[in-house]
Amino acid sequence: MLEQAAYDVFREDTDLLNDGIRILIVEDDQDMAELISDLIEAEGWQPRTASSAEEAAGVLARATFHLVLVDHNLPGMSGRVFAQKLRASTEIGIVMVTAAGSAAERVLGLETAADDYVVKPFEPIELTARIKAVLRRLHPALKSEKEAQGQASSGDPAGLLLGDWVIDLVNRKAMCRSHPSRTLTSSEFSLLEILAETPNEPVSRTTILERLGAETDRLIDRNVDVLVLRLRRKIERNPDLPRHIKTRRGKGYILHRDQGALP
Repeated sequence: MLEQAAYDVFREDTDLLNDGIRILIVEDDQDMAELISDLIEAEGWQPRTASSAEEAAGVLARATFHLVLVDHNLPGMSGRVFAQKLRASTEIGIVMVTAAGSAAERVLGLETAADDYVVKPFEPIELTARIKAVLRRLHPALKSEKEAQGQASSGDPAGLLLGDWVIDLVNRKAMCRSHPSRTLTSSEFSLLEILAETPNEPVSRTTILERLGAETDRLIDRNVDVLVLRLRRKIERNPDLPRHIKTRRGKGYILHRDQGALP
């Protein structure tokens, strides 16, 4: 466990998020569910638990939440399938919780359209840090005043034109003019933000993983490739011949934006 002094410094540096954050914990192990609930409450957030995907679906139908923690190994419908169904119908934050096992299990987080994942056993500070990172990416209003000022003065482009897509980087909104119902996940939007900071310049897979808040010793390059593939399928008219998100062999990925004013 981390020393208390280090934990106190971490809490001071991260700036507490807004009160009223509601998190649903989908975990069939009662002891683990209680442990996570205690961690959530210690941050000033509001936890709710469900022991199966079916129960969680019922809870979500009756109440709103900012984020869902989903255990991979659930009775009945697996956590992976539940996360996929959840992502298909909502933009809620999703953090997968997996047991330390095969490489396939350890990389399933981004591949199931989850925003992040944690491997058991985990440090409490790691879990809360990942939750905060997802909440801040998904809900920009939850960022600290210091972060907001930093973004405002950074000189980053305020918006992007990418084919049929209009990307508002300030308000974190993405609109597809040809298919208004089509949306981007938090991870997909974060990838766009990272690439947009240095348009026409390659960004390495390692840099992308680090900026997404992932630990590069646990995630691999394939995670970035899968995320890029998902984004291309939404942004590019022909994902096999991408115009906007291109690969530079040995260098990483490059974003080419359309010229012109935002509508």
